[in-house]
Amino acid sequence: MQLPFTVEQFFGVFRLYNSTVWPGQILLVLLAVLTVIFIALRRPWSGLAVSAILALFWIWLGAVYHLTFFARINPAAYGFGVLSIVGGLLFVWQGVIRNRLEFAFVRSVRTGLGIALLAFALIVYPVLSTLAGHGYPELPTFGLPCPTAIFTIGVLALASGTGLRAVLAVPILWSLVGSQAAFLLDVKSDLGLLVAGMAAVGLFIWPVRVHKTSPPHAEAAF
Repeated sequence: MQLPFTVEQFFGVFRLYNSTVWPGQILLVLLAVLTVIFIALRRPWSGLAVSAILALFWIWLGAVYHLTFFARINPAAYGFGVLSIVGGLLFVWQGVIRNRLEFAFVRSVRTGLGIALLAFALIVYPVLSTLAGHGYPELPTFGLPCPTAIFTIGVLALASGTGLRAVLAVPILWSLVGSQAAFLLDVKSDLGLLVAGMAAVGLFIWPVRVHKTSPPHAEAAF
């Protein structure tokens, strides 16, 4: 597959993005940490808050990274940007407006998977990228496509509700696209996105029912 840009141009976009949006990366990481805290707190508003943060991540990804930066070297970024924004709006609709998503840490394989993906996105991914020679400012920081998609799928492994399948659609599609960087651009850390994408497909096919600790009015996932 012939790419319309070089490896140098690809990482050059990361340099430009990181230098332009600083210190936005720190704020995005803090929001990711808040997401985990909100899930652990399990308050009546936690599902709304987590959904709103995930919506912000995907709208940021589409509008800021894809449309503002990546589109400079790849025309396909316009499509990626629109897709990412749609993904964010799905979180707004399903999780905020319709309140169809709940999140919880429970004793299950899914929770173990979710924790592993969260740790990979926030800790392992930047470490592997740095060891591979792509330290800051070339580092794919949190808020960029692959770590954000891995984090999102990790959060959704902790989710239940009738809106789960809808919000999984865009992360699954992106995992198919983004994981190609592991092979075409030799970004080995993006192999984690391939694993996360396969996990997301499993979550889509076998959505979990509402967690047992959920309020009695909660609906079962379809």
